Amino acid sequence: MPADYNGTWEMVSNDKFEDIMKAIDIDFATRKIAAHLSQTKVIVQNGDKFETKTLSTFRNYEVNFVVGEEFEETTKGLDNRVVKTLVTWDGDKLVCVQKGEKENRGWKHWIEGDLLHQEITCKDKVCRQVFKKKQ
Repeated sequence: MPADYNGTWEMVSNDKFEDIMKAIDIDFATRKIAAHLSQTKVIVQNGDKFETKTLSTFRNYEVNFVVGEEFEETTKGLDNRVVKTLVTWDGDKLVCVQKGEKENRGWKHWIEGDLLHQEITCKDKVCRQVFKKKQ
């Protein structure tokens, strides 16, 4: 059985987030606001089915997926692009590849203890975020 991602996760670090926002063409004003926000992730996992919400005081983003099934994702509230998204397991890591006009776009999630790690990539940029499980 893969890792259990269920829970509410509160951001504890957000390294190079502005670099990723620039790479996906987020406008200047939105980048300045978003760079100072703390995010909370709410993940409901039922086997390979995931319902995820990323919450902040500025914008919320929701994406639901089944591991191994490609789907069309509209990144509404982020950069408003349509991408083909595929999330797969790599051991206990969730690996997402988003195909569209930006190359090397996607993310990885993995858990170490009570920490959820997220690595976001776009082009040659990498952002590393860490979330702590809320008790």
